[in-house]
Amino acid sequence: MKKLLSLIVILALVAWGSYKGAVWWLADQTLNELRRSLSDHGALERGDISSAVGGDLVFIGTRFQSFQLTQPLDIQRLTYRAGSPLALLASLYGQHDLPRSWRLDVAGWRLPLDAAMLRNWVTDTDEQAPRPLFVPVCGPDARQQLGSGDLIRMGITELAGDAQLRQTSGGVRLELFTRESGSLEISWDNARLRLDNDGVNLNPGPENVEVILRDGGLMRRVTAYCARETGMSESAWADRVMDAFSEGLASRGLEASPQLLALYRQWLTEGGELALTLEPSSGWQGLPVRETGTGEGSDEDDAEEAGTTTDDASMTVTYNGSAVPDVYLSPVTPVTPEVPEQAMEPVVDPDLTEVVAGWQQVILDEAEPWLGYTVRVTLSNGRTVEGRLTRVDEDEVEVARPVDGGEVAYPMVRRLVERLEVWRRGSQSGE
Repeated sequence: MKKLLSLIVILALVAWGSYKGAVWWLADQTLNELRRSLSDHGALERGDISSAVGGDLVFIGTRFQSFQLTQPLDIQRLTYRAGSPLALLASLYGQHDLPRSWRLDVAGWRLPLDAAMLRNWVTDTDEQAPRPLFVPVCGPDARQQLGSGDLIRMGITELAGDAQLRQTSGGVRLELFTRESGSLEISWDNARLRLDNDGVNLNPGPENVEVILRDGGLMRRVTAYCARETGMSESAWADRVMDAFSEGLASRGLEASPQLLALYRQWLTEGGELALTLEPSSGWQGLPVRETGTGEGSDEDDAEEAGTTTDDASMTVTYNGSAVPDVYLSPVTPVTPEVPEQAMEPVVDPDLTEVVAGWQQVILDEAEPWLGYTVRVTLSNGRTVEGRLTRVDEDEVEVARPVDGGEVAYPMVRRLVERLEVWRRGSQSGE
């Protein structure tokens, strides 16, 4: 009996060691496949690997560095819960057969913010592209949009929190929690995630997508900050953002309903909880596009070709627990608004009659106090670069320019800088 018990113990230890070794090796191979699939987008570091007998796979110290960003995404602990040891092995081996129900817990993710999050090689943008819709103006220059540098000046130096991704027989659910910018919940019924050799792929379901967004007080901070940076009252700044939103929709051949405009303005200035249902199979970006049918020669066939409906389609939306009716878009003739030349200059409140604004030259050696301000750099070859001053050192002067919701850094050799000017407001006496 003693020999039998000893044999059982030895076999159990061998089986446990074999299981742990197999899980480690298969997990390492799977991460190598993911690393290859992401090689065009960034570098993935898997960290340490461990497993549990209950079917849990744990990665500690995982990091992903996107080639477009200057800062990496760090994950303190990532746990994949397959439900059983066999399900875990099947997930990692061969065709990566994921179980019907599994969960991925992300504990302690962190993305540090930089004044210029986009790398300087991400510079080519299409000037004819439609204007961004949900990135508000946030500075004296009409082209200057809210970016990572603004968040840093608001006291938000990083994005951090926890996340959970769950797959059940009913669909996929994502929960993302942050410490200072609220939370996001997405539920997609009958959708399924699968792991292939080319990466993670989603089989979308025919059902609608439910989204719940809570801002955690961030929107009020953004409104107060951007209104102050723009030199306008909060109400006037919100009007300006709404005009840009309408123009961005018009450039896409769309027009927002009055309720949609009112909802966006309220969310922009007050924040809160916003719950909405998107319809991926119809409309534009999940929003219903209602064909008015009043134009000459319009019919249902034309509406179907345009992806619109002729009924009273409206998106299901609740704001702070109250239903918001008549939220939809309408098709219009695409219009690309021409920005007047004066709109490209920094804004000056007309009520400030004793204040003037303009470019004022500063000495390059004394430029450090102007970090974060809008500047214009003239190089020895005659080229000028305008943007936010982000760095001045012995070798380079770096300016960040707003690009599609972020900022792109432009480093310039200091010895080639002929003139540095700061856009600033001052009294008429020049004080």
